[in-house]
Amino acid sequence: MNFAVYLELLRIVPVRRLLLVGMVARFPHSAAGVLLTLHVVQTLDRGYAAAGTVAALVTIGIAVGAPWRGRRVDSVGLRRALIPSVIAEAVIWSIAPRLPYEWLLLAALVGGLFTLPAFSVVRQSLGVLVEGHSRRTAFTLDAISTETIFMVGPAVGIVLATQVSTVLGLTLVGFATAAAGILLMIYNPPTRTGQPGALPAPSDAEDSAMAVESVVAAAPARVNEASAELMPRAAVPVLRRVGGRVGSRFAWVTIPLAVVMAVAAGAGLALSGTEVGIIATLEHTGREEQLGLVFAAWCAASIVGGLLYGALHKPISPLVLLLGMGVLTIPMAFATDTLSLSLLSIAPGLLCAPVLSAASEKVADLVPEKRRGEAMGWYGSALTSGVAVGAPLAGLLIDTAGPWGGFAAVGGAAALIGSAGLAAQQVRRRRAPVA
Repeated sequence: MNFAVYLELLRIVPVRRLLLVGMVARFPHSAAGVLLTLHVVQTLDRGYAAAGTVAALVTIGIAVGAPWRGRRVDSVGLRRALIPSVIAEAVIWSIAPRLPYEWLLLAALVGGLFTLPAFSVVRQSLGVLVEGHSRRTAFTLDAISTETIFMVGPAVGIVLATQVSTVLGLTLVGFATAAAGILLMIYNPPTRTGQPGALPAPSDAEDSAMAVESVVAAAPARVNEASAELMPRAAVPVLRRVGGRVGSRFAWVTIPLAVVMAVAAGAGLALSGTEVGIIATLEHTGREEQLGLVFAAWCAASIVGGLLYGALHKPISPLVLLLGMGVLTIPMAFATDTLSLSLLSIAPGLLCAPVLSAASEKVADLVPEKRRGEAMGWYGSALTSGVAVGAPLAGLLIDTAGPWGGFAAVGGAAALIGSAGLAAQQVRRRRAPVA
């Protein structure tokens, strides 16, 4: 690997500044997931199913609001587009932790709708600040910085929850995110061609590829925000055309493509459910303050897995990778302390980035280029749907059987989807010669 290309890219002042601002902008939300879960479980004295439901509503809000936020950035510019998010982040997350559970559900949905679009802003800006092969290098650097943030952020969230309070912690996250939005407004990086410092914008295919890399970069933690960011450019045209003839509009949808979408949903389910399971395990053993160690092992394994998968010359079926991730998630149920949980998280963590990369590559192979952006939008929707289901599913089993139930449920579900897909492939191949 030629590391000189990274140094050359970091010498470009706007790129270096954008990567630093992007890290700052994403940091508050990296602590929010843990804080919100512990707030529902400990402060409100509700179960993990209730906490998972709150997380699911945040995810749904992000997915619904992403197209609108993307259009606003394109139509009125970054500074004006960020104003609603800056105000909402400060106001909603100052009020939400002081609400009863029933009203918190509504606040979580609205908070998701107005989430600061840090992932999409950085992705769009990198797309016009560099060109050609440098774009992939820039996104690799962004991926590394994102993983680093999600190793540290949850640990900060735990400190706030255990040493201060979840109410104050969520309030601080809201104000910190608002401050990060103001920082983005001050810096005002270019997001489209024609703005100062911008190069020719990437093609639709390149833009879809960059969105997918943002998703892979966010794995395994907080993949919900990044998956929704696939939707601003890709999903909106689909929604506008729903009134047309469905058969002709979706002629590109095939059974193999539907299987890949199922893989995306299964991966999202496993990742969000595992996150809840990790928090529950440490909370039940009274070691919440050591959550950062487990997340560091989990996220670091994802980085290594992504690098190893990227070095392979032959792709691996996303179904095989999902089956492997599901099967390897189940043993996390046997963890009894921080060390065992950290070690057991490494194996499934190694497959987090590869399964998302393999699935997105498969979508690109199966769909004509003119429909690829649209297909990536649906890929993001499938992934987001899985994320929304995984947290409450794991929470329900945790409340019923204990922390081990969460890992067993989401790991088993992911493995079932992978094995069912492989079985269907075998049946289809046997029938193909006959046809």
